[in-house]
Amino acid sequence: MNSPIALEVEALQRFRAQFPVLTRPCRGGVLEIFPDRFPDNSGPAGSSWSPSPVVPLGIICDGAPRTLWLKLEAHNPYGSIKGRTAFALWQSVKDRIDARIGLIESTSGNLGLALAGLAASLHVPFTAVVDPRVSPSVQNALRVMGAKVVVVDRPDGAGGFLLNRLAHVAQRVSREPGLVWPNQYTNPANPAVHAQWTAPELRAQLPAKPMSVLVAVSTGGTLAGFRDYVCAHSPDWELIGVDVVGSVALGDVHGERLLSGIGASRRSTFLPHGYRPAVHIDPPEAVSACLWLKETTGIAVGSSSGALVAAALRLFREDPARTDIVCLCPDGGDRYLDTVYSERWRSQHDVAAVDIAAGVTGGGVLDASSGATPGFDRPGTEDSAHEAPAQGASAQGEVTLS
Repeated sequence: MNSPIALEVEALQRFRAQFPVLTRPCRGGVLEIFPDRFPDNSGPAGSSWSPSPVVPLGIICDGAPRTLWLKLEAHNPYGSIKGRTAFALWQSVKDRIDARIGLIESTSGNLGLALAGLAASLHVPFTAVVDPRVSPSVQNALRVMGAKVVVVDRPDGAGGFLLNRLAHVAQRVSREPGLVWPNQYTNPANPAVHAQWTAPELRAQLPAKPMSVLVAVSTGGTLAGFRDYVCAHSPDWELIGVDVVGSVALGDVHGERLLSGIGASRRSTFLPHGYRPAVHIDPPEAVSACLWLKETTGIAVGSSSGALVAAALRLFREDPARTDIVCLCPDGGDRYLDTVYSERWRSQHDVAAVDIAAGVTGGGVLDASSGATPGFDRPGTEDSAHEAPAQGASAQGEVTLS
């Protein structure tokens, strides 16, 4: 009898099969979403993307050595993991785009910035529909890139603004013929890009050993894509979703939410039955983890990445058998200087510091090849996995879009 996860994956694949322009079967059941050519035979970011870096940090948690692996998606073009999603969404709607009318999308920031960059490079109008939790600096960055910014400031009754943002987009599309909505919340290109690109890239960068892999939840596309990849290829991963308290993305009870880029006011279309295992983090934990990581390592990450780090430290304490945890960090701290990293903002929103790293010492960057740093003995590290690169990737792990 098929497992519920296998049945869900099969149903999602049947749904994606309705989009032959976007997807086609490829080896191992992973869907190939990249076309041979980008629009007009030119990629705005150049001919290829190199893999985002993975940084291993050696820590001592409750007296035991652990490794916290950070995949830093801020090093992607457009500064976040949403650059990958933006490319896939664009490919899915490119044949419908009218360069005079353009496209519109609801965004908490990162996808909007990526789509704004793509639209500007191809001289296409773009409207980003945001809410007050998107920081002023990100809103200004969107405008600088040529996007029109619409701020929806009416709460949706489910702890955020998302439902009203989506209603605004739907009204605009119904009133303006030719306006294209890629719709990151339902478009199968969203999870497909992570199943076919992000997940295999990460696997090729990690040692061939058991790992807990933590993925933040908002639309649910990234987690669903990783789930699809794990189901198809069976890496030795414990895949864990990380959400915030008050989010209903995985079917939990709604409540007020403060942080942008993680959580949602509606259930994920890509994870209609929720997802387990999952960890829920509150804002003080996520913010404190961001501050601890920056103070300890000099690495500044965004609020969703802070939630991942907070969850990782909790999981290390709960299970001594977990020696390696990977955090897929969606973006960097540069987009949160006037929120997470602002003492004034934290005071205004009553975000009190918590001792997120109680019982944790260290934090030095390890030598990924040896798994050790001076004064930190990490026995049993195996050589990195050297698989055949995913279809569409070079031997160095680059994904070619030209």
